[in-house]
Amino acid sequence: MKAEKMKVAVLAGGISRERDVSLRSGAAVAKALRSVGVKVLEVDVKERGVRVPQGTDICFLCLHGTYGEDGEVQAELESAQMPFTGSGSVASALAFDKLKAKEAMVAAGVPMAESMEWSPENDWKAPYVCKPVADGSSFGVFLVREEADIAPTRKSVGKWKGAMMIERLVVGTEMTVGILGEKALPVVEIRPGKGFYDTKNKYTAGATQYLCPAPIPKEKAEELQTISLNAHRALGCEVLSRVDLILDQEGKATVLEVNTLPGMTDLSLLPKAGRTAGIDFASLCLKILELSWERTKRGVVK
Repeated sequence: MKAEKMKVAVLAGGISRERDVSLRSGAAVAKALRSVGVKVLEVDVKERGVRVPQGTDICFLCLHGTYGEDGEVQAELESAQMPFTGSGSVASALAFDKLKAKEAMVAAGVPMAESMEWSPENDWKAPYVCKPVADGSSFGVFLVREEADIAPTRKSVGKWKGAMMIERLVVGTEMTVGILGEKALPVVEIRPGKGFYDTKNKYTAGATQYLCPAPIPKEKAEELQTISLNAHRALGCEVLSRVDLILDQEGKATVLEVNTLPGMTDLSLLPKAGRTAGIDFASLCLKILELSWERTKRGVVK
């Protein structure tokens, strides 16, 4: 079925800390699809057990975080035999758990930083990063750059709900690579104005500079694209994802994580990379629908 002929339910909002960003993603996608004649129904998800409007052909998932990227809503839709965009429930759940995802990617040869589950007794020396095992948008990320940061970080982490992990801090330039189908999009360099690429820098207009294509040699860009595709495949992801990396001063790349439902707002990086590749936002949304429909029709339910 051609995307233009589909009746699409755009699921946005959700119950995670990323609800506001999700609503912005959903509004942008709905507007883009309507601009090319697609019948769209917007669904504000406020609780688990989402109800899909009758007559819907496919759900466009713009949910982020818990009950969005963690495989739960995907499993519900799979049980209802309702097609949806992006990866299936198993790949989504794997990618959302950073420690399990890291195991799978390391096994596939993807370059990753050393990490482990956090505990109050850990005796790592600075520098390292402490962050949630399963969360997004840089919520709950603490940088331990020197020994003086350890005590206050322990105190903050002790108040955080949910499992936390520590990871060796890799200093360098932040990069991201969008994946669409089986193709890696142009590399985006991320230059936050102050500090690291935290929630404030991500969602405040003008707080971060994005360079696409990244000003790096062609060979290095191709290397990052290959690494990102390998990470995407190692987790069993399909249709789309966004792979975040760090490029250190020696030019060595380290993958940070794979996002199975990247943001689709005006400030989001997948649409930015798409535009650089000659794919406007509406065409990107249509392509995601078509690839997802093909995935469903192949009977690929994970």
